[in-house]
Parts: sequence; structure tokens; C-alpha cells
Amino acid sequence: MERDVIVACDFSSAEQLYGFLDKFTDRKPFVKIGMELFYAEGPQIVRETKARGHKIFLDLKLHDIPNTVKKTMAVVSRLDIDICNLHAAGATDMMKGAIEGLTREDGSRPLLVAVTQLTSTDQETLERDLLIKKPIDEVVMHYALTAKNAGLDGVVCSPLEAAKVHETCGKNFLTVTPGVRFADGDKGDQKRVMTPEQAKLAGSDFIVVGRPITAAQNPVAAYNRCIKEFIG
Repeated sequence: MERDVIVACDFSSAEQLYGFLDKFTDRKPFVKIGMELFYAEGPQIVRETKARGHKIFLDLKLHDIPNTVKKTMAVVSRLDIDICNLHAAGATDMMKGAIEGLTREDGSRPLLVAVTQLTSTDQETLERDLLIKKPIDEVVMHYALTAKNAGLDGVVCSPLEAAKVHETCGKNFLTVTPGVRFADGDKGDQKRVMTPEQAKLAGSDFIVVGRPITAAQNPVAAYNRCIKEFIG
């Protein structure tokens, strides 16, 4: 799958989502459907968005015992999504179970990526709340390598870590990077961020951009700016 901009559609209803997507008459954005929208509308929101011609990253960040995740991924795989994710903190057996559940009878499956550390987590939070004393960069690389060894396709990580993930896990191991903001924009609650152009230079394969597009005065123009800066 080629480098792309994924729009984080963190809306609370189908009406809001389709009102947003209807603004795009040319290129259909790659869409991230997260927990808020999925829990509000259920699987039908995925089916309808796919029927409209959009690629979908289903962002549910699964983290449970291996058998539960395996069974859940078997259900998720029937939704014809393109990417889904889980927490690398769930460990190797859970990640292997996820792949087993996600793989269809014909051998096909969506891409599966692991969340290493959330972009809202910094070193202080890591040590204070999670009792992890290692440097956050070292923790992220360990989680990424564990995910690769479990058979996953890539990780969700900060764009600041994309280059090192590729260095550690190989150039074909995908980096999906939220925490992307325009140079003249607000960082919001993200602590580790880059611009789209910086993320491209850092080696991000996909950038996930939400409010800089969805809350923009002209979302289509903001999206096109992202495409130009990240893809060219």
C-alpha cells in the first residue's frame, strides 16, 4: 500500500461523518474510524463508509487476553477494512492470536499494526504512571521489534520515531504516525509532533491527521495541503 494521508474522523455520529465526507468530490480520503464513532454507530458505519469508496483504518486498539482478541479479529476481518490495530503491550501471544483471527480462509487479511506508546505519552508519564524507567525511545523500539517478530505489518508511533523504527525493523515494516500538525497550527493534546513534510522526511508511511483537517474552515483545502506536503 502506497504512502497516504489518513483522516482521523473522530465524530460522534454517522450524520457528522457523512456530512464531512460529502465535502470531498474528487479524491476520496483514507478514513480512520475510531472508538467514539464505532461505539456510537456500530459495524454499519464501516460498511457504509467502505461502500462509499473509502479505504478504512479501524482504530479500536484491542488489548485483551489472546483468545478474546483472536475471536474479535475474526469478526473485524469480515468488515472489509484495510488496516486495524491493537496494543503491543498485550504481548506476543495476543498479537499472534490477532493475526490468526484476522486471516480469512483465502489467506487474505487487513494490515495489522501495533500501538507502541500513545503520542500523548511522554517520558514523565511513562515513569510516573506506568513505572517504566527506560527511555521512551528504547521502549518504543522494543515494542516495535516485538510486534515485528509476532508477524505484524507495522506500528503506530510518533513521527519522531519513524526513522528509527525502520532502522530497527526494516524499511518494509510500516509506520503509521499520528501526532502530525501543520507548522502554523495548534498542537492540541499531542506532545510529540511533526509537520506532514517532516513526517515524510522522517520515513512515515502513513500519517494520521484529525483536527487540522476536520476542524479546519476549509477541510478539503486542509486535506489537499496535507497531501501536497506529505505525498507531493
